[in-house]
Amino acid sequence: MKRLNNTSSFPLAQAPLSAVSALSSAAKTKGGNQPSPTPNYIEFPTSPQPPDDHTGYHANHNGTIVHHTHSKHPLAEITLSELFTCSGCKEFGTGRRYACQDCGFQLHHFCALSPPSLKAHPFHGQHQLVFHAKPKQVKAGIAWPRCDVCCKSTKGFTFRCRVNSCNFQMHPCCAMLSTEIKFPNHPHLLKVLPPGNTLPGGAGGGNDQPGMVCSECKKKRSSGRVYSCTVCGYHLHALCAKSMINGLQEYGIKPPEKPNMLGTAARLASQVVIEFIGGLIEGFGEGVGEVLVQNIGRGRGSTNRRRIA
Repeated sequence: MKRLNNTSSFPLAQAPLSAVSALSSAAKTKGGNQPSPTPNYIEFPTSPQPPDDHTGYHANHNGTIVHHTHSKHPLAEITLSELFTCSGCKEFGTGRRYACQDCGFQLHHFCALSPPSLKAHPFHGQHQLVFHAKPKQVKAGIAWPRCDVCCKSTKGFTFRCRVNSCNFQMHPCCAMLSTEIKFPNHPHLLKVLPPGNTLPGGAGGGNDQPGMVCSECKKKRSSGRVYSCTVCGYHLHALCAKSMINGLQEYGIKPPEKPNMLGTAARLASQVVIEFIGGLIEGFGEGVGEVLVQNIGRGRGSTNRRRIA
């Protein structure tokens, strides 16, 4: 992936030397490569950071880092083709990552090397964005907050606006995108459309405009940012553009489909009913409980007969 212009690089601090032989062997066995001899810095499309700005990790010369969210064990940079879920942002990834040699903790490279703040990011230039390891509290206990770029739930690492009255936030992966990108599957430059519009001069009110279909996923989305080609009619969801950042496109991997939420809710409701009846049987005695279960069974039977009739 080509470097983006107008970026910031973040220097590394020294930490005690740690062995990575076990992780190196595992990477070779699975077809990956050895840890890098020196950790890389990460570049986000943002204005330069102050000279004393430092990251939330320590690194040493052999490629391992000690991340502040997993300080018990060192993390080594490896590249594996298997799909994984990042322990930081909770999103999928493949290829380059930082992995623990003692447990299953893994981070996207951009999550592991995220700086503590971003200044004047192209998606939110008016305010500084601050890195948070934990997500915002779930709204009303039922819905996760959503990223203002891809509109997916934010369940882990995020960059959030430091202004209390501003609710802007985005995933570290989305922070690696900019207002102009070169997508490997398309020869022309892509520019992000203003929020709430899909085409210049559009009426706004979301991204599900008539005829606007993402050229990659072949679907419409009613939310999230959209890129548009400057030459032809190619459109790309920011959600789909993330595949060139998280390694999925490079390895030709599609993330698993989102589980059926209605089916999951139905199973949970059934389990609650079963446990409730079980409690009644224990509380009232087997005789009363059995009568209750039989009555419920008769009710279901009569309902089915009415439907058949």
